[in-house]
Amino acid sequence: MLRSMTGYGRGKYENEGRTYEVEIKSVNNRYSDISIKMPRNISFLEEKTKILISNSIFRGKVDVFINFINNSEKGKKIKINEEIAKQYIEELIKLQEETGIINNIGITEIAKMPEVLNIQIEENDENILWQELSECLNNAITSLLLMRENEGEKIKEDIKNRIMYIKDKIEEINEKSTGLVEEYVVKLKKRVDELLKTTIVDETRLAQEIVIYSDKCSIEEELTRLRSHISQFLNLLDESKPIGKKLDFLIQEMNRETNTIGSKANNLEITNLVVDIKTEIENIREQVQNIE
Repeated sequence: MLRSMTGYGRGKYENEGRTYEVEIKSVNNRYSDISIKMPRNISFLEEKTKILISNSIFRGKVDVFINFINNSEKGKKIKINEEIAKQYIEELIKLQEETGIINNIGITEIAKMPEVLNIQIEENDENILWQELSECLNNAITSLLLMRENEGEKIKEDIKNRIMYIKDKIEEINEKSTGLVEEYVVKLKKRVDELLKTTIVDETRLAQEIVIYSDKCSIEEELTRLRSHISQFLNLLDESKPIGKKLDFLIQEMNRETNTIGSKANNLEITNLVVDIKTEIENIREQVQNIE
């Protein structure tokens, strides 16, 4: 199913006093760029989080915001760094002796010092926290993908309508191009008559000029390639895997063939049709920039 790169998803999970909230926002980007903001006490799960998201979201700028409230004993094994605590005590005693300040050093004050108390997470707890967080992440990812798919379907419908419009214009160009050589022959003979003031014309030279002109203004190959690109484009729209980059390439090729047709066809009506096609190609290009 076609997916847009723009979307938003939210997930929430609660279990035994632990609450997880995840928000995911995604916008257009040429490549995959995942940015994660999460609490420090579960930052060890960041790499797993990124891998889980990248398995479902293949392209776009993705911002992930994770909130975690832990009112349980999981992930809360407290360990005292005795060495640092002793150093704090020694330095405070020295300061007290040097300044003459009389004040009892309480254990509570020491515990407030940086890096004295640390919360350690056991491997068992890590697995539980990851299982719960991944549950919440999957809910948010599912919500995001649903929004991206809904928008993708709208883009797909719009692109198909524009492609069909281009196909119609191509057939109009094809019809008008079939009589270009005949028109040129009539104009060429008339011009020669006017210049030479005679009805006697070198048919061999005239035939050479006609061949040169026919080769120069022939757009049959360009029309064939353009039809082929359109067929590939429509087939890609029905694929389930990411197709944004392929569509972008095909749009470039379609634009190139259209430009060549415009430069070859010495006809005002065809030129106007080329302008119409190029306008629609540009509109499609803008839509393709938002496809995963």
